[in-house]
Amino acid sequence: MNESLLRSLTPSVLGILVGRGADFAAAEDAVQDALVEAVRVWPAASSPSSSSGGCPVRDPKGWLVTVAWRRFLDATRADVARRRRENVVDEEPAPGPAPAADDTLQLYFLCAHPSLTPSSAVALTLRAVGGLTTRQIARAYLVPEATMAQRISRAKRTVSGVRFDQPGDVATVLRVLYLVFNEGYPGDVDLAAEAIRLTRQLAAQVDHPEVAGLLALMLLHHARRAARTASDGSLVPLAEQDRGRWDTGTIVEGIGILRTTLARDRLGEYQAQAAIAALHADAPSAAETDWVQIVEWYDEFARLTDSPVVRLNRAVAVGEADGPRAGLAALDDSLPRRTAAAAYLHERDGDLATAARLYAEAARKAADLAERDHLTRQAARLNTRRRR
Repeated sequence: MNESLLRSLTPSVLGILVGRGADFAAAEDAVQDALVEAVRVWPAASSPSSSSGGCPVRDPKGWLVTVAWRRFLDATRADVARRRRENVVDEEPAPGPAPAADDTLQLYFLCAHPSLTPSSAVALTLRAVGGLTTRQIARAYLVPEATMAQRISRAKRTVSGVRFDQPGDVATVLRVLYLVFNEGYPGDVDLAAEAIRLTRQLAAQVDHPEVAGLLALMLLHHARRAARTASDGSLVPLAEQDRGRWDTGTIVEGIGILRTTLARDRLGEYQAQAAIAALHADAPSAAETDWVQIVEWYDEFARLTDSPVVRLNRAVAVGEADGPRAGLAALDDSLPRRTAAAAYLHERDGDLATAARLYAEAARKAADLAERDHLTRQAARLNTRRRR
């Protein structure tokens, strides 16, 4: 079974049903039924010598549309509460090739509807646009399948009946995709890779500099993935990573996309983040990082958003460019994760006792187990050095 083909066709098939007047929730159920039927029927109908990858039909998209529409009609006829949709049933189009129009973009905006919570928007995007099953999404989020099914059902009910009569909010869609990327890599679905796939799809449909900026940012971060953890699963800081394990092809692609979109002179926060990531990726070693330019980009980033995380990262960059005491002076007491940043800067300044104490304090505050273990090891390392 060509799973990638099914996943690539899912959003357009769903868009066609919605475009015919089907309610989103009912259409999404019908599409899932059609996918199950394809998994059941297509391999059995393929000859052993076929090169179609488990797809014995000439028009797989049209086949899915036909089956999904019939399932939708069956459900509509069986549901007494949906009698108002009888006119839709009477207008069933004749079988034939599926229309060439792609409604995927509308699905992006629908799944990123402002009435949805971020977690529901992410789950619905992965299901409706990404073509993932509820089980796959649940495994990626490390939650029971029943919990994820309820979350998706609530999200579908929320957007049920929503029609598009004006352009959607690209910024909201980008935030959802960014959330998908930052979820990590648990389960049998690589959410970072899935976010990159979906953002590529969006970039192909939307000529927007921030879409390209987000894609570049994802690629540049993802290129360092193999070097981020040691063999025992512990975190490896950027300065200590083996840069020979970075994916240079992905870095080159990300920098190329970034240069093209920066040339349009419509700077946004994702482009600024990508520019910082590109400077890290382009440095042959940690010692050769252009920290002065990174601080300049953080200044641009801070002008675009008053995020405390941006101010924290800028202070660390100042500490690298102008010395640790300058970085400590730039740290605001109200910043999140300030303790860990201060520990690092105190260590750079040679104050190992204060650094060890702050690393231990930051470890107690850390919510993530891997981060907590890393900070605890940093404190132990400095305490060992002090006793020698």
